[in-house]
Amino acid sequence: MSQKTILVVEDEQPIREMLAFNLGRAGYRVKAAADGREARAAIADGFPDIVLMDWMLPDVSGLELTRQLKRDPHMREIPIIMVTARAEEDDRVTGLDVGADDYIVKPFSARELLARIRAALRRAPGGDDDVVAALDLKLDAASHEVTVRGVEVALGPTEYRLLEFFMLHPDRVYGRTQLLDRVWGGNVYVEERTVDVHIRRLRKALTPFGYDKLIRTVRGVGYRFSAAAR
Repeated sequence: MSQKTILVVEDEQPIREMLAFNLGRAGYRVKAAADGREARAAIADGFPDIVLMDWMLPDVSGLELTRQLKRDPHMREIPIIMVTARAEEDDRVTGLDVGADDYIVKPFSARELLARIRAALRRAPGGDDDVVAALDLKLDAASHEVTVRGVEVALGPTEYRLLEFFMLHPDRVYGRTQLLDRVWGGNVYVEERTVDVHIRRLRKALTPFGYDKLIRTVRGVGYRFSAAAR
């Protein structure tokens, strides 16, 4: 299983450190934020695979931050689990209604939290158990292999990440800046033309199989991946 990144948004330092310790011991990569501002900075630095969101934050409520993230077309697919002491039924309903994928009440056991995380990741696009496919092109996230009719496609790490992103988000146009944010991450300075270089490499690797045409250039906008384009 490829290592997943969890963003913990929690203003109480002891709880934040406890979560980070348990999640790290379970094999996850952990980012931590004490408020909404730090959470947004952490997301800009590289999208997490899942967010654990406290309700009570010092600058913006976790409820409002969840609502904002779920309204953002670039972040709405990131699973969010509300982790809060608010246990009333109305609170649970409100949390789920604003877009939280799950809701867990403090105090909780580490086993229950990890089970909830695994379930949310399985439901998410590109979940741990998913093999993503487009026609005969298959990407196995667990083994990091890309094949066409059983023949492996040799890809560099950046080309693999590009293809994975495209296959998880088909039939949508993404500009170069968006691809830089989603594939390279916000903490890496890369010129926009670098995207074109890696797109050409990816197409070249897919050409022997006739699948280079799945990646279409949308003039003046960016790129779109579509199985219907072949």
